[in-house]
Amino acid sequence: MATSSGRGHLTALAGLVAAIGGPIVITGLLSMVGSASARDYVFLYLALVAVLGTVTGLPSALTAAALSFVLVDYFFIPPVHTLTIADPSDLIDLVVFAAVAVGAGGVASGRRHAQIEAERLTAQVRHTNEQLEQLEREQTEAAAVAVRLAQTQQQVRVLEASDRLRSDLLANVSHELRTPLASILTGATDLLGRPRLPATVHGDVEAIIGQARRLERLVSDLLDMARIEAHALTIDPVEIDLGDAVEAAAARLRLASPSRSVAIDLPPDGLEVLADWDRLGQILDNLLQNADRHAPPGTPITVEAAPGKRSMVVIRVIDQGPGVPVAQRERIFERFVRGVTDGETEETARGAVPSGTGLGLAIVRGLVEAHAGRVWIEDSEEGEGAHFAFTLPAASPADPRS
Repeated sequence: MATSSGRGHLTALAGLVAAIGGPIVITGLLSMVGSASARDYVFLYLALVAVLGTVTGLPSALTAAALSFVLVDYFFIPPVHTLTIADPSDLIDLVVFAAVAVGAGGVASGRRHAQIEAERLTAQVRHTNEQLEQLEREQTEAAAVAVRLAQTQQQVRVLEASDRLRSDLLANVSHELRTPLASILTGATDLLGRPRLPATVHGDVEAIIGQARRLERLVSDLLDMARIEAHALTIDPVEIDLGDAVEAAAARLRLASPSRSVAIDLPPDGLEVLADWDRLGQILDNLLQNADRHAPPGTPITVEAAPGKRSMVVIRVIDQGPGVPVAQRERIFERFVRGVTDGETEETARGAVPSGTGLGLAIVRGLVEAHAGRVWIEDSEEGEGAHFAFTLPAASPADPRS
């Protein structure tokens, strides 16, 4: 008990040091790239808060979140080196950043406690199983084993309650973050539609709308990633015509990138998959947007599908960009990893300003695996671009002879 208490004190002390030193180190590194570019990397502070919440607990995560808020305001929000905020959009960014940081730290801390409890429960279950084996040899210990089983069942119920609490927390965080963002977007859009709005104000309102939408996407991606990692993602699989889902995703891409064409190659008699309509659309949107970012202007993106093995359907999204090097094909589906193309080095890729949140492909993997499928990058000839492939269950079993 004393050893466990000592480890707890050391963990708390290490967490406090990391909560203070981590944001300072990140701020020092970001100061080298200039305040304008550094603001695009605020997710590093969020990642630190999430890590601290997972490893050391909620107090250090909240400390890091508060210190990060002050440092971002002081060093990167104009006017710099003051704690005043001149631009309303910057105030909105800081408020949402603080909310996301606190939410991420809380979710990560809850996950840490649940993981510790699960590990303890696993050890307890293993010990109970050993006792059950001994019970066959020594009937006199039956009463003691029964007591331990009752305790284990009680612990299982506690963990189930913890899972429900975590799901409720994610739902509450989602509501508390999205509600003010929706109000900001609605108010700013109404203001933009007013006649005789001064040109300078018009530009500021458009900037607010753009930043609010960007934050809305970031919040959505962070919450989805938190659900995936907490195994709290829920899907509602139904029979879906794959052609309808691909056509809808292509139409959404055309709205964002009108010059990009999408070629769809499906079997003439169509394909049906068992999937959640919204989550399937999210998978296709992320893959199409990723292809749109990396493919040369004017080149098409191809989406093709065919029946696969074991009652699965294989869907491919193919672009004509530089492709993904073999060494990067596993890591590219991890969080905050940006692919290195054949014309880049690791250093130049890390120094580039990312065009997304760095979570798109990680979310794709989580959503595909939630549908009992898998996602990977296929080999392609030089100059043929990237071939992303994933599987989904077929709505009806495939012919066993195929």
